[in-house]
Amino acid sequence: MQEDSLPVSTRWLLDAVGGTGRLAVQSVFMLICHKTQMKGTGFLIKQGYIVTNWHVIQGNGINEIQAVSSSGVKIGFSSYANDPDRDLVALTPIEALEGGLTIAEEYHIQIGTQLATWGYPLGYNGPAPLLSVGYLSGFNDSPPYEQTKSAVKHLVVNGAFNPGNSGGPLFVAGSNEVIGVVVSKHAPITPFVRSAIEALAKNKSGVVFTASDGQGKAQSFVESQLVAEILHYFRQLAQVMIGEAVAASELLEFLKNNKLM
Repeated sequence: MQEDSLPVSTRWLLDAVGGTGRLAVQSVFMLICHKTQMKGTGFLIKQGYIVTNWHVIQGNGINEIQAVSSSGVKIGFSSYANDPDRDLVALTPIEALEGGLTIAEEYHIQIGTQLATWGYPLGYNGPAPLLSVGYLSGFNDSPPYEQTKSAVKHLVVNGAFNPGNSGGPLFVAGSNEVIGVVVSKHAPITPFVRSAIEALAKNKSGVVFTASDGQGKAQSFVESQLVAEILHYFRQLAQVMIGEAVAASELLEFLKNNKLM
């Protein structure tokens, strides 16, 4: 697509980020999942796949997943390979895409190193992605679903990772070599409050209301379910400036296990 036909905000962004940033911006996509009404971020790798988190697309058929580029181009997919333990998925575009990012095969990053990600946080719909910056704060291990597998390495980042950033590429600031995949943010909640919200969401007694969802489909709910949904929404917005990313070594292992590289 020619630059003069790009959305204005995308042109402004590409003019401001330099060569390294341009490749990252052009390789990042907003993912829209029509069935679950989830939104997230994905990125193109040189092998031709768009990588994101499994939790972003889970529950959707392949025809219900769509990617939108910073230039506004919509992309469909023919298949995917996934790893629920690592919370990773590689989507195969219906039509081959050019370019893509390189995954770092060897890297050693000091605590305190500035890191960055491009993505589509909750409430922002592009067309161009937004930059989030933070610092490597430490490491965490995400326990696998199957006890026979080893723990999954996570990078802990002191940065503003929000819902919608999930699946975005993590870089050392100023680089476009992928060192991780944004996967979660920390939003502390006590077990009592969590169980109370779950109880509200499961309750079906009371005055029944009907409203339309994002697809225009009628949906019935009672007051307690509405309250639970609102509490869940505002908890998503809470930001304690700590997020996590799946390490690039885990992404490489996933791709090799599925013969995608």
